[in-house]
Amino acid sequence: MTETTGPRIDEDVLGAPYLAEEIELPDDDEGPVVATLVRRPADEPTTRAVLHVHGFADYFFHTELAEWWNARGYDFYALDLRKYGRSIRPHQTPNFTLDLHDYYPELTEAWRRITERDGHDHVVGSAHSTGGLILPLWLDHEQPPELTGVVLNSPWLDMQGSAALRVLGTPVVKQVGARQPRREIRRTVTGLYTRSLHSGHEGEWDFNLDWKPLQSFTVYAGWLRAIRNGHAELHRGLSVAAPVLVLSSGASSVPNEMNEQVHGTDIVLDVRQIRRWSTAIGPHVTYVAVEGARHDVVLSLPAVRKAAYDVLDRWRTAFVD
Repeated sequence: MTETTGPRIDEDVLGAPYLAEEIELPDDDEGPVVATLVRRPADEPTTRAVLHVHGFADYFFHTELAEWWNARGYDFYALDLRKYGRSIRPHQTPNFTLDLHDYYPELTEAWRRITERDGHDHVVGSAHSTGGLILPLWLDHEQPPELTGVVLNSPWLDMQGSAALRVLGTPVVKQVGARQPRREIRRTVTGLYTRSLHSGHEGEWDFNLDWKPLQSFTVYAGWLRAIRNGHAELHRGLSVAAPVLVLSSGASSVPNEMNEQVHGTDIVLDVRQIRRWSTAIGPHVTYVAVEGARHDVVLSLPAVRKAAYDVLDRWRTAFVD
């Protein structure tokens, strides 16, 4: 893996002081592959850093999160994984993979650049939703010595839905995913969640709707098989030794119109499954439900996300700094 470009101003997305650099990866069956490492430096030189990983149908645009960590003396990095956000190329199927382990090379290279190249020896892992499954799997595999803490924002630790659906449906998903990996999984996407976030609709955040679309992206059987394999690996138990903070909303709901539930509950994942499986990540897990939070807790309404940041600050002070 090479630095195809050095860090440059992220001029096409966030602008200065955000920097972005490509990580060139081996070609796959669709052709050339890259990931993108974004950085916002703290005001003063520091050996502390955060590495953040986004969720499905997502990418890094969370400037408030980056600035929050900067204000506490951390350089902030975020990785747009292959086929997500800044890393999507025209010849690729957005967000598609057949194995979550495929993301390990860019995570390893991003970590190397943060620690060996940029000199950080105190690094906090941060991730949201699907990234909150991928990152702990990689951390368990690599056990990087610089890791001092992990923050997981509504991590996707199990399938939503009934126990019967999870138990009976998983073998079918795995069989179809192995035999017909490009078979589309039919699902209903209301667009309410993304509408609740985007400033052009009912939200306050500006982001690229090509990279985080209202109707999400197509889900394929092979991708869902990879997710279920990742869930199974996590359910067997991981050994992430650093302190872990898991945040979620206080409740889940399934609204069919724009209402208070859309803005104040998790309408994407089942928070009961997040709570249940959090302790499988490692021996030092703190779980906090933030009442009134959205699926992406740090994109909640202002008073709620302030409460979430207060929780994060207390945890950081007690266990990380």
